[in-house]
This record gives sequence, C-alpha cells and structure tokens, in this order.
Amino acid sequence: MKAYVFPGQGAQFVGMGKDLYDNYPVAKEMFEKANEILGFRITDLMFEGTDDDLKQTKVTQPAIFLHSVILAKTLEDFNPDMVAGHSLGEFSALVANGALSFEDGLTLVYKRAMAMQKACEKEPSTMAAIIGLEDNVVVEVCSGIDEIVVPANYNCPGQLVISGSMKGIDVACDKLKEAGAKRALPLKVGGAFHSPLMEPARVELAEAINSTDFNTPVCPVYQNVDAKPYTDSAKIKENLIKQLTSPVKWTYIMQNMIADGMTSYTEVGPGNVLQGLLKKVDRKIPTQSA
Repeated sequence: MKAYVFPGQGAQFVGMGKDLYDNYPVAKEMFEKANEILGFRITDLMFEGTDDDLKQTKVTQPAIFLHSVILAKTLEDFNPDMVAGHSLGEFSALVANGALSFEDGLTLVYKRAMAMQKACEKEPSTMAAIIGLEDNVVVEVCSGIDEIVVPANYNCPGQLVISGSMKGIDVACDKLKEAGAKRALPLKVGGAFHSPLMEPARVELAEAINSTDFNTPVCPVYQNVDAKPYTDSAKIKENLIKQLTSPVKWTYIMQNMIADGMTSYTEVGPGNVLQGLLKKVDRKIPTQSA
C-alpha cells in the first residue's frame, strides 16, 4: 500500500516551488490563486525572499502547504492508499486526499498561522529536541516539573520534542540531561506549539474549521492526535481542532501505517525529514521524495 506523507514547519527554503511555477501551468494557476486568497504575493517571498521572511509563522505555514499541495497536484501517479501530515502537513494531506478544497485548506492554514503567531506573542515560550531517551522517561520528567512543559512531537524512537514556557524548557533540558539524554537542544521557533499555551489559537481555529465544509476523503488520513486512520469528516474536523494543543504522534503514525500494510513511503513537499524519521522505525520500507 502506498503512503504519501506531508512535512510540517521547518522544511521551508528560499526558492521552494519556483520550479513548479515555471514548469507546470496548473501550478502557476494555483500559486496565483493563492496570492489572491492571501492578499499578498507569497510567491515573491517563497521564490526570492530571505530565510527571515520564511521563518515568520504567517509565511512559513502557507508556503509549505502550497509547495506540498501543488507538488501533489502535478504528480501523474498520485494515487495514495493512505496519507498523513506532520502537524501543519495534516492540512496538506487533507487537501491532497480530497477532504478539503484547495481554497478552504489555504484559508484555514493561514488562519491557523495567524492565530498561532498571536498566541506566541502573548507569552514567551519555546520548544526543545530531546535526543537519546525513551519516550516514557521524557514524559515522566516533564510531568514532575512545576512549569508548563509537555511532549509535543513524538518524531521517532529516541527523538521527542518538548514544548512549554521558557523557564519550563530550561528546567526540563537540565533534568533530561541528568536523566541520560544525549542532547537537549532548544529550538529556534516562535513559541510552544502543540502545548496548552496554544489554547487561544485552538479556540480561534475551531470556529473556522467548524464552519468549513469537509468531504469524505479518497483514502484514510492518519491523524496526529492519536495516530489512527480516519475517513469520517466530522471526526477528522474534531481531531484537527485538538491538534493545536495535543502532541504530534508521528512515531505511532508510522508504526500504524506499517502494521496496516504500507509498502512505500513518498514525502510530498520541501525537504526529506520525514523519510529520515521512517528509517529510524523501519529501514526496509522504500522511501522517496515526490
């Protein structure tokens, strides 16, 4: 069974999507439609901007979404049996498998980005990557800290990203190193994504998602909140809303896809991070970039 997976924030690079714009009329049309929907020329920032331009959450999220969705649209053999997306990438996956229209997907992604950026500005917060510890150890250490600090991204065995207040992350990094972590690396991100600090953004996005029409997808989407496959549009909406304040269970998504018969794994979008994560779970399954 063919799995197509879509990356999240952090995969962006200057020049992303330019080859699609130049070589595929359908891609050019979709990029120009996106400029119209967003009210600014995001293509200028994607193709010729700076790294700092692309690091702005309000630019990063729609830029990665556009690159991923438009790339999928240009693939002649795009016929997935299962899809998933890491955090933001879940929106790309939902558009690619027919659960959301391109226009509605982009509108929701931009609202999500703006709401998350606003939540980050309310209180300084951050994230850190913890390398070389079992997941249960990281969870136990974080639960014993009297600050906001929680698991945010279960990326692969031995790699878990935590999220929380500035003080919470500092304390957690020290304690996790004491517990045997090989590395505890603070990340250069705008805030504590997938943590309780995103609650204002969750409330704002919930209203937008609930007022948007979702269709029955052509294949199951394995969702971040519990790593399980869904085709019911009401449940997909519910999980998508929960995603902002819940951890991304990517390790378990990969394990469940394998258990359900995945035979190939294609990453659709900028970068190849998700291919690297699968290799930490099962090196035998062939991976490729779209």
